[in-house]
Amino acid sequence: MSKGVKAAVIGGVFAVMVGGAGYGAYNIVSALNGDGGGTSGVATEKSGPPGKDEVKETTAKFFAAWEKGEAATAASYTNNDAAAEQLLTAFGDDAHITDVKITPGTAAGTTVPYTVKAKVAYGGKSKPLSYSSKLTVVRGLTSGRALVDWQPSLVHPELKKDDTLVTERSDSPPIEAVGRDGSELTKEKYPSLGPVLDALREKFGRKAGGSAGIELVVRHSGSAPDTPLLTLAEGKPGKLTTTISPSAQAAAEKAVKRFAQSSVVAVKPSTGEVLAVANNRTDGFNAAFEGRTAPGSTMKIITAAMLIDNGVTSMNGPAPCPPTATWQSQTFNNLKGMEPNENATLANSFMRSCNTAFIKLIDEKPLTDASLTQEAEQHFGLGQDNWKTGIVSFDGSVPAVSGPDRAAGAIGQGQVQMSPLNMASVTATAITGTFRQPYLVSPRLDDRQLARAEGLKASTAAQLKQMMRLTATQGTAQEAMAGLGGDIGAKTGSAEVDGNAKSNSWFTGFRNDIAAAAMTEEGGHGGDAAGPIVAAVLRTGG
Repeated sequence: MSKGVKAAVIGGVFAVMVGGAGYGAYNIVSALNGDGGGTSGVATEKSGPPGKDEVKETTAKFFAAWEKGEAATAASYTNNDAAAEQLLTAFGDDAHITDVKITPGTAAGTTVPYTVKAKVAYGGKSKPLSYSSKLTVVRGLTSGRALVDWQPSLVHPELKKDDTLVTERSDSPPIEAVGRDGSELTKEKYPSLGPVLDALREKFGRKAGGSAGIELVVRHSGSAPDTPLLTLAEGKPGKLTTTISPSAQAAAEKAVKRFAQSSVVAVKPSTGEVLAVANNRTDGFNAAFEGRTAPGSTMKIITAAMLIDNGVTSMNGPAPCPPTATWQSQTFNNLKGMEPNENATLANSFMRSCNTAFIKLIDEKPLTDASLTQEAEQHFGLGQDNWKTGIVSFDGSVPAVSGPDRAAGAIGQGQVQMSPLNMASVTATAITGTFRQPYLVSPRLDDRQLARAEGLKASTAAQLKQMMRLTATQGTAQEAMAGLGGDIGAKTGSAEVDGNAKSNSWFTGFRNDIAAAAMTEEGGHGGDAAGPIVAAVLRTGG
């Protein structure tokens, strides 16, 4: 119940008045105003940020009730009774956390840091629990009371919306995940792998031969795996070999930290093995595997393959680059400052990332509304919801559409959706001619069947690879790929998103037998943010 709803508290207040004194024993007028103050019996509703004394009083009452396990009372000092009571009840009943002692730190305005020390006891086992968090005191929107601004992270910093705490004997035995070189992969060494390791444990813990222990975990809503917080009784970990390359993973972790809201994936084109997966996001989402956003001009790899496979043009064939292109009443433009070239070849328009060249060619016979979809599904293995990587992942989506979205799809806008995993795979298919579904754990462990696709004709793959080489050495990816030796190629992309001031930055590239793709939300041009991330991973050589 929101503290702004005054009338709903009348009955409760009356009951307290009859029952005796204590917190909440207000007269009816002051209860209706959400304020226990006032000397004349008529309270004046307060406004503005809570003062120092109000902050101290509210937090003291909230902490005292929480320490005593009085969930409903503690929740009454927040601005979201229902959610607070539910989680604070689970804190004691489901998480089995007792002997709670909360020590507030020095307030900074209306924000108060604090430490929690407690004990978790379950199944004859117990362990101390200690962590730090913070809360903010706000003014009730209509009540005027000083209230704790409710956030799940108040109870534990790892908690997010709809999460809860549970202590129980785990359904998933622990794992000792190791990389392709046999070295252990831990959350401490590779923080970005945390959610991936949790997901691998949930799926392969028993198959890896481990036995379960007793743990305090964060239970997430939906299909996300539990996040372990404290182990009361050690299980026996099973050893799980992954395809991760520690050197590539370390580079990926470091690279994404340079740009907020960034994700990257690297794969081995000759096998489909995932070499690295890293995210730098405030929401903890594995966008590298599960992201669903427009890939911008990196999509032109698939579009170029469609044009070549259908005989519309070839690498050295015509692909004029006019200033604008109109498709069914919608006008498309190129990046600002791009010089038009009516005599451009496909290779030239590809390496300069000319939008209008691709728009002008998509209505050529025998192309239809379904041609791009067919190319993506049949040759690149996308959009059929059948990838089995070892954890939850998105397979890409290239729907068959008509109207302006058909043209937009050709340049990676409209209804096309991809993740960095998808685009790393696209590059791997483009340069080898063979679709090999990416995976993190060998399918031999659980006999799962990997997705299949036709792949590309040798001549198509050869042309795509050469155009990507030109892009990396002479085109839009030249700056980002500078200094990389060996056989290199790339494609840049920037994807506009409604409501965002800057476009999302996309980049995919290869170096010898490693392919990588990255995306940075509102990172601008492909070479500005995503490009340096990919280059850093490619530099390791896998």
